[in-house]
Amino acid sequence: QVQLAESGGGLVQPGGSLTLSCAAFGSSFRFSIAGWYRQAPGKQRELVARITRGGNTNYADSVEGRFTISRDNAKNTVYLQMSSLKPEDTAVYFCNEVPWVYEYWGRGTQVTVSS
Repeated sequence: QVQLAESGGGLVQPGGSLTLSCAAFGSSFRFSIAGWYRQAPGKQRELVARITRGGNTNYADSVEGRFTISRDNAKNTVYLQMSSLKPEDTAVYFCNEVPWVYEYWGRGTQVTVSS
């Protein structure tokens, strides 16, 4: 059984920074292509960043240059460094494989950007 646990969210002012973490639990599970997704109220869940096992990354246009995804394969953990945060970044953030696997969705971590 695979469990993904996101953490690191919170309330931050516009222009601020946060770093999210995603730890994967499951004896034989290893991320292939790992991704960070987000879902804002009333909107569909969207992929914002992904990273291959070799470290190649891709970002949604809305976060390019502000967010950085990274991974520690030894710890089976994926990170999302977010800077220059905007109110429109407010959402619940989730990690999952790319493409996502339904059974892997965790509870996510809330990020709220507000003054």
